[in-house]
Amino acid sequence: MDIRLANFGPKNYLWPECRDGAAIAMIEDVDLWPLRVNEDREGYVALAVATKKSVTGKALTRNAAGRWYNLPDIFSHSNGDIWLHREKDELWWTISKPDPSSTTLEKSRAPGQEGTMIYVMRKPVEPWSNKNRKGARLLWGAIHPVAQDFLWNRGTTVRLRPENVAYAHALINGEDLSFWHSRSNWKKAIENSRKGLPSVEDVVGRAALTMAYMATHTSANSNGQEVTRTIKNKEVKFANNSIFADYVKELILAQEEACAITGLPLQYPNEADDPEMICSLDRIDSDGHYEAGNLQVVCRFVNRWKSDSNDNEFRRLIGILQRSTPAF
Repeated sequence: MDIRLANFGPKNYLWPECRDGAAIAMIEDVDLWPLRVNEDREGYVALAVATKKSVTGKALTRNAAGRWYNLPDIFSHSNGDIWLHREKDELWWTISKPDPSSTTLEKSRAPGQEGTMIYVMRKPVEPWSNKNRKGARLLWGAIHPVAQDFLWNRGTTVRLRPENVAYAHALINGEDLSFWHSRSNWKKAIENSRKGLPSVEDVVGRAALTMAYMATHTSANSNGQEVTRTIKNKEVKFANNSIFADYVKELILAQEEACAITGLPLQYPNEADDPEMICSLDRIDSDGHYEAGNLQVVCRFVNRWKSDSNDNEFRRLIGILQRSTPAF
């Protein structure tokens, strides 16, 4: 059984229908659907990268396009999985049923896209509930800040990490949560929220600001001087750190919070269970500057492995590694 976080269509326009009709749903553009039906993954990814935008309006990456391609299988094959959805100040949940999904061609009702023909896939689920199994409402504001972070989905759907599954079950069952709430990092999050510090929900924004500051510091200390080797001149081409951080935040969201090269889920400072997965800002062309169009966000270990390698060549090697069969 998986626990998945989900949103339903652009600006969640399908949510009222899903809530009232006991369903989960996703959309697909009419030009992409035939490629998906014919199992032409490469054609699908190529067309999506060339013509589509992410939910934030940024150019779609190959990894994000690949995740788009996988979505219909995730929705249609779900059976017995718990699905969670946050709507304003409430957390809703349901369990997927074995019933088959259905797909229809219809006019979109998404804001700004009204009348555009799209395919909509719907999958039956148990009735949605905004109460735990003991009858108490699941109010978002009453959920611990640390839990808010991992229960808040910023993309179409994401599977809850294994280390957070037990908490989600306990929350839904109405069980005692003190096992988690008594942890030192959870207590610290409560203290920070009382001090008016940035909420855990804005973890992406805080991570982006950290990366912007680090890049600015790196730029200030790299002016092409000769030491035992030449340090490359790396300039920040953004007007200030605030604009820089906003750009990086949008970049992370455009990548659907996945490493731009490997597709692995990004983790964030002070929230990570694996420090090698923490997000790291990479210049696509290592000879270029910190500027729009030359930046991507990757996992820390990927940035270290790539170093000053050619981006396309490094991606080629990572692709070989991902497709290979372990020799042991």
